[in-house]
Amino acid sequence: MSALLLIFLAIGALYIGFYDFNGVSPFKVLAQYISGDNNLALSDKYVIWDVRAARIIMAILIGSMLAVSGTSLQGLFKNPLATGESIGLTSGATLLAAIAIVLGGHFKQYLPEVVQFSLTGISAFLGALLAMMLVYRISTSSGKTNVVMMLLSGVAITSIGFSITGFLIYISKDEQLRDLTFWNMGSLAAATWTKNIVLVIVMIISYFILLPKGKALNAMMLGERDAQHLGINVERLKKQIIIITSLMVGTCVAFSGTIGFVGLIVPYILRLLFKSNYTFILPLSAILGSILLLIADTISRSIVAPSELPIGILTSLIGGPIFIAILIKFKKSL
Repeated sequence: MSALLLIFLAIGALYIGFYDFNGVSPFKVLAQYISGDNNLALSDKYVIWDVRAARIIMAILIGSMLAVSGTSLQGLFKNPLATGESIGLTSGATLLAAIAIVLGGHFKQYLPEVVQFSLTGISAFLGALLAMMLVYRISTSSGKTNVVMMLLSGVAITSIGFSITGFLIYISKDEQLRDLTFWNMGSLAAATWTKNIVLVIVMIISYFILLPKGKALNAMMLGERDAQHLGINVERLKKQIIIITSLMVGTCVAFSGTIGFVGLIVPYILRLLFKSNYTFILPLSAILGSILLLIADTISRSIVAPSELPIGILTSLIGGPIFIAILIKFKKSL
C-alpha cells in the first residue's frame, strides 16, 4: 500500500512545476522521451528528464536512506533521539565536505583523478564516519553506551563542526560561498542521473546489510548482554551499523547538503504503529522516508515558484515540533 502511494506521489510530482509543456501531460512527455520520440523539443526533454524526473528519484533515494539510517541508529542505541543530526553525524559530514569545497583546490591536483571527481562525497563520508566513531568512543565504557553522554557528545561535535564551517564560510570566495550555503540549507536542485546511480549503488549495498538486521535490533532492545545470549554478535552488529549509516548519511550530505529530521520523524511515526518491532520498522522506514522527502521537496519547489525554498528549512520546520514532542514523552526516562 505504501509503495503504491509512493508511485502515485512520484507521478503527481511530475505535474508540479513552473514550466509549461504547452498543454501536453508531463507524464506523456516522459513516456515519449523514454520511447525515443525525436519530435520532442529539447527544452521539454531537459525539464522532464534531467530536472523533474532526476530530482524526484533523488528525493526518493535520499529520503529512504536518511530514514533507514535514523531507524538503525535508534535501534542500536535503544533511544528515539539517536539520529544522524543529534549525534553529530550530519555535522561531521558537512564539515569535511565544506573543507573539500573551500580548501580542496590547494591539494586536489595531487590526488588520483577518480578521487578528484568525488572528493566532496568521499570527504562527507569520512566526516560522518569520524564523527560516529568519536561519539561512540566518548559515550561507551566497558561495552556499554551511555545514551545521555552520546547525545551530549553529539551536541558538542555539532557545535564544533558548525563553528569551523562558519569560519570556512568567512574565508570562502563567492562561488564557494554559494556551495556552502547549499550544504547548510539542503537542496535537491543539483540532482543528476549520475548522482542517482551512485545513490542507488550505495543504497543496494547498505540495504543488503541493514534490512535483515530487524531481529538483531529487536534483541538489542533487551540489552547487549541478553542479545549476546541469544546468539547476536553485538560488536560486529555495532560496527556494521556505524559504518553503513556513516556511508549513507555521508553520501546523502555530499549530494543534497544538510536535510535534517527525516531520520527522526519516520521511525517515530512507525513506532506509534508497530511499537519497537524493527522487523517491520526497518523496511517500512525505507518507503516512508521516500514519501516524506518527496512531499517536502515537491512543496519546497512549488510554494514560492519560480524560486525555491531550501528543503532543509522545511524538514526542520516539521521535525522541530516532533523532536520536542519526543522529549516531552520521554523526559522521565531521559
